[in-house]
Amino acid sequence: MAVPSYGRADPVDDSHPVGLDRFYRQRLEWKPCGVENVDKAGGECADVLVPLDYGNPADRTMTVAISRVRAGDPAQRRGILLSNPGGPGSVGLDSLDLLGDVLSPQVLASYDLIGMDPRGVGESGRSPRCGWPVGEMIRSAGLDPLGFVHDTVQSAGMAASCLIHDPNRLRQFTTRNTARDMDIVRAALGEEKVNFYGVSYGTYLGAVFTQMFPERTDRVVLDSAIDPDRYWEGLVQDWGPADEIALDDWAGWVSGRDDEYRLGATPQQVRANIEDLVRLAARQPIVIDGFAIDDHWLPYILHSLLMNFRLDEALAATVREIADAAGGPPTTSRTPRLGAIVAALRDEENSVLAEIACGDAGVPIDPTWYWRNIEETRVTQPVFGALANNIQPCAFWLRPVEPPTVVRNTVPALIVQATGDPRTPYAHGVRLHQDMTGSRMVTLHDVRIHMTFRPELSSCVSDAINTHFSVGTMPDTDITCYADHSTP
Repeated sequence: MAVPSYGRADPVDDSHPVGLDRFYRQRLEWKPCGVENVDKAGGECADVLVPLDYGNPADRTMTVAISRVRAGDPAQRRGILLSNPGGPGSVGLDSLDLLGDVLSPQVLASYDLIGMDPRGVGESGRSPRCGWPVGEMIRSAGLDPLGFVHDTVQSAGMAASCLIHDPNRLRQFTTRNTARDMDIVRAALGEEKVNFYGVSYGTYLGAVFTQMFPERTDRVVLDSAIDPDRYWEGLVQDWGPADEIALDDWAGWVSGRDDEYRLGATPQQVRANIEDLVRLAARQPIVIDGFAIDDHWLPYILHSLLMNFRLDEALAATVREIADAAGGPPTTSRTPRLGAIVAALRDEENSVLAEIACGDAGVPIDPTWYWRNIEETRVTQPVFGALANNIQPCAFWLRPVEPPTVVRNTVPALIVQATGDPRTPYAHGVRLHQDMTGSRMVTLHDVRIHMTFRPELSSCVSDAINTHFSVGTMPDTDITCYADHSTP
């Protein structure tokens, strides 16, 4: 039978675990996506049937939503390029939004871009809202023991409100199962191997896939990588020192603009003013748009904006606005950015993060373990120690159905990491590189940014990634790249 230009008409005849034949051999029904970028590019979507529990494939099933934008040149087509934008819990159907402006024309001509909402996310069986009182499970414990007690009780309630609905279903929303789903997607698309780009949490998913399905892995790029041995609780703890360094870096930038932002004329003054603002918010929460920004939430706002030097102005304007409202009556946001931040913290429940992270890896369940770590880090991490070490709903979650994946393999992969990344600190990429002995490391030097494959950031990084996808080669040795223009 002739093979059509856009891939095989039938799934490849793979060997696969017993009981999964109907999933691996399914035919997909394509339809419009309802995703603007994908539809505009002529893309299409399909639902892929997968077992809820791979240990019991004859029982319940669910569907995983995927999108496809076909390769630009059928004559050059070499396969599929699947991507994941991070999270855990980020929707992934719009692969064009993630990669469309950074992949080279040759890569876009050569691959079908495959987007995917991981199980439990977006169109892939996302659970109903849990009914959380706040949007995020990550926040600081605050400055005193009563704040930690409050967060402990609240975290227990947040976990219970999710697990009360269908705990057996939620426990299957794991990265290992998503990797298994990826292999079924591969087979359903008629492909022998998966090419993959993942950023942040997507690097953890990609690394897990390489460990579970090394023979099904082709060209892989892991951008802003997580050390699997530190996922989940260890990664969050590592945010503390990384965020403090990022805060000092930003303080150096904003101190040179004291006439505009009035946050301090030296880096030391800026840091002192930030720490004073946290203490002031602890004494009297700063109520904006009906949400109380206190010593629990101000560090989280800083943490969210420090991960990208291109947000320096936005962070400075946001801090200035919060500082102006401090000590006063409830007020409304002056800028759309702060309004959006407050709305998200107040209304946009991110419980899918807990469903995946807590289902992946167990954490200590004794609250005193967290409090001890908080107290021990207050001196060296005065702003972020109580955030990075705070208790989360994971402490009250059901135990994971499987142990975390230990990644130790020789699969070739390109690992790209910025030295100043506060969200996935540089050491994580180094350790993953050591554990994936067939990998190469591309270091983006002296840049505070999370996700390095960005327009107009570093042509050195972009060229290395595009070359790997288009030609299949990696640098002969680890290399160091720099930003195309000096960061402000």
